[in-house]
Amino acid sequence: MPAPLLDRSTHPVPARPVRIVHLGVGNFSRAHQAWYTTVADRESQWGICAFTGRRAAVAEQLGAQQGLYTLIERGPVDDRLTLIDVIGEVRPGTDLERLVEVVAAPQTALVTLTVTEAGYAPVTTDPATSAVGRLVLGLAARRRGGGPPLAVVSCDNLHENGQVLRERVLEAAERLDRECASWISREVSFVDTSVDRITPRITDADRVLVEQRLGWRDEAPVVTEPFSDWVLSGEFPAGRPEWEIAGARFVDDIAPWELRKLWVLNGGHSLLAYLGLLRGHETVAEATADGELVRALEEFWDLVVRRLPRAAELDLDAYRSETRERFANPRLGYPLSQIAGDGLDKLRQRVVPVIEAALDAGESPEAALRIVCAWARWLGSDPSRVATDQNADRLAGALRAGGGQDQTAALLGLLSPRLAGIR
Repeated sequence: MPAPLLDRSTHPVPARPVRIVHLGVGNFSRAHQAWYTTVADRESQWGICAFTGRRAAVAEQLGAQQGLYTLIERGPVDDRLTLIDVIGEVRPGTDLERLVEVVAAPQTALVTLTVTEAGYAPVTTDPATSAVGRLVLGLAARRRGGGPPLAVVSCDNLHENGQVLRERVLEAAERLDRECASWISREVSFVDTSVDRITPRITDADRVLVEQRLGWRDEAPVVTEPFSDWVLSGEFPAGRPEWEIAGARFVDDIAPWELRKLWVLNGGHSLLAYLGLLRGHETVAEATADGELVRALEEFWDLVVRRLPRAAELDLDAYRSETRERFANPRLGYPLSQIAGDGLDKLRQRVVPVIEAALDAGESPEAALRIVCAWARWLGSDPSRVATDQNADRLAGALRAGGGQDQTAALLGLLSPRLAGIR
C-alpha cells in the first residue's frame, strides 16, 4: 500500500492564526524563518500565509499538503527529521487579491521576504508584477482600512536589506499615492537582518528518506544543515514571535553581522563555485577538498578579516573555522551550480565591496579579484549561462561590447566602474 500524502489528516494539527505574511516562499525560507517560528511559537499563535516568487510549483506542492512539510537537517554523520506545521496557507505570488487582503488584515503583524537580490530592483512598471510592488499594494489597502502599524522584515543577502527595501517601497508608493508613501514612512518599520543557513536543492532520494523514516509521502521536503543564524535590528510595533528561543539575536547595529556573513560565507561560496566549476568540481564539499581552492579561500578570508569591522562579539576566528567545517560537510551535497547563478547581483553584494575596501586601504585586492575573474571566465564560456541569469540582457550587452579579446574587462566594469580598468 502506498504511503499516505502528508497533510493535516495524517498529522491532525489545526492551522495557526495567520499573523505573518511571507513573500517568496522557497527552500531557504522554510529552512530558516519558518523553522525559527515553529520553535519559538510555543502557543501556536503565529501562523504564516506564504506566497511564491517566480515559480508557482511550491504553492501547488505545499497546498496539497496544507502547508505541512518535513525539514531534514543533514549533519556530517546523520539526519534529523522534523515536521514543520507553521505555514497554514500557500498561494502563488500572482494571487494579488489574497495577498492584498492578508497584508491589510489588522491581525497581520509581520511581512517577511526572501525574494533574492534581484527582487529589490526598483518598481518601474505595473506594481502587480513584482514582490515589492505587491507589498506596496497591500500596504496601501492596510492604510485605507485603518490598519495598525506593522514590521516588514527582509531576509535576503543584501547590505542593509531592510533599508534597501524601505527605499524601494517608498519609491513605488510615491508613484501610487503620495499620502500612502507618507503613511508607510510613519507606520511601517523595516527591519534589517542577517540570515545564514545553507539549503541545497531537494532530491528524489530525500523524498524516499522521509517516506522510509516517517511513513508518509512528502512532495516538498527541505534539506538544510544543522547550523543556523539570524541577527535582526529594528522595531516590531505589532509584536513578533520569541525567535530568540530558537537562537535569533537582536542587535542595535546590524552592519558588522551582515558583512561577516556576506563576505565570509557568501563570498566564500562564490569563490568555491566559480573556481571549483572551472576545475570540474560539482559540490561545495568537493571544492573544499581541493587544496588549491582551500588556499585561495584562506587568502580571500584573510583579506576579508582585515577589512571587516573588528567588533568583539563577531568572534571572527570562530566563525571562520565554523564556516570551513560547514563547507566540508560531505553529506550536504550543495551544488556549485546552484550558487553560481545570478552572479552579477550576488557578486556586487559579497565580493565587490571587499575589492573596493582593499583598494581604499591601498591593499592588493587580488584574493577577491580572482573570484570575479573566474566568474567572467565561467560565464563567457557558455552562452546558456548568460541566458538564465536575472540580468541576461545586461550581461549579453557587456559581452558584445567587450568583444572576443576583452570580455572579462567588460564584465568587471558592469560589476563596478572601479573594476573596469583593473588587470
